[in-house]
Amino acid sequence: DPAEREAPMSGYAGWLALSYLLGAIPTSLVAARWIAGVDLRQVGSGNLGATNLYRALGWKYAVPVGLFDMAKGAVPVMLFAPLAGVAAAGALGLGAAAIVGHVFSVFVKFRGGKGVATSAGVVLGLAPLAFAVSGAVWALTVWASGYVSLGSVLAALAFPAAVALLYPGRPQTFWFGLVIAVMIVAFHQGNIRRLVRGTENRFGRRRAGQGNGGSEGAPTP
Repeated sequence: DPAEREAPMSGYAGWLALSYLLGAIPTSLVAARWIAGVDLRQVGSGNLGATNLYRALGWKYAVPVGLFDMAKGAVPVMLFAPLAGVAAAGALGLGAAAIVGHVFSVFVKFRGGKGVATSAGVVLGLAPLAFAVSGAVWALTVWASGYVSLGSVLAALAFPAAVALLYPGRPQTFWFGLVIAVMIVAFHQGNIRRLVRGTENRFGRRRAGQGNGGSEGAPTP
């Protein structure tokens, strides 16, 4: 029935808006301000991400914030999409809206993070095996090099390659992953320059007045 096919899409814009607003919740800013009385925009690099939060306040804040940021990406794909009655392409759109919300949050004058954690949540919902590959790349890179930024870039690049190998019949997920990888690399261009110069901060070093190596005024994960 044409009416039945159109019904889910008639409310799709609302699900897109809800996904964006969920993604736009400035988790790190809220956690730092409400729990520790710190404005994360005035600390370290000023970036609103779990990495800057870790450098400023430590693991007890950064871990739950990072997990919540992942949930902001997973929930639209795994929960909202079935409720909206949309298929794979619709789920991709909802995941993309959550990532855009995280990177350009309406609640903080369209600032936000680099989208790494939220993107990870989206790809977890879309392709869990490829997510596992990317997660392993991230963990091994950070363990071997100490650079979170390098781990994030390599993990992002690994995801579309893993999708191509593990999910050959899902070109939409591959292209979505490729777009996300390009976006994450672009948002990390300042970090990449510092990696080349040898001035990027290593994981575990928390220095007063320094951030996570994010670009000034740029979003972070």
